[in-house]
Amino acid sequence: MQIKIESLETIREAAREFTKHIGDHNVFAFYGKMGAGKTTFIKAICEELGVEEVITSPTFAIVNEYRSATTDELIYHFDFYRIKKLEEVYDMGYEDYFYSGALCFLEWPELIEDILPGDAVKVTITEAEDGSRVVEF
Repeated sequence: MQIKIESLETIREAAREFTKHIGDHNVFAFYGKMGAGKTTFIKAICEELGVEEVITSPTFAIVNEYRSATTDELIYHFDFYRIKKLEEVYDMGYEDYFYSGALCFLEWPELIEDILPGDAVKVTITEAEDGSRVVEF
């Protein structure tokens, strides 16, 4: 599937479309270059899912936990950019998150590919020459 994000003004529409296709999947691995819009798109997805609290990048915390105000479901947002060794991910108890049944949105999953669940959905965000973004999953 492919979703085009024309601009920041249309990102919520794109996030709404994305959430329609979540289905029974729980772990979504977001690939894209620095500045492609992974964090911004995940923030829009969380807002569409009913998160009312402030959504920030978990770059330094590695994981942020949110709760949907509409469904009361947990949502985990990971940023593995600063991970130096896979042992750091083992130490944080990644299995408790990935296999909890909660939604997990992962940035920089290429740094932990050896431990990604086999059913993780690969989501790629690329920037087009006109500044729009293309989300493929």
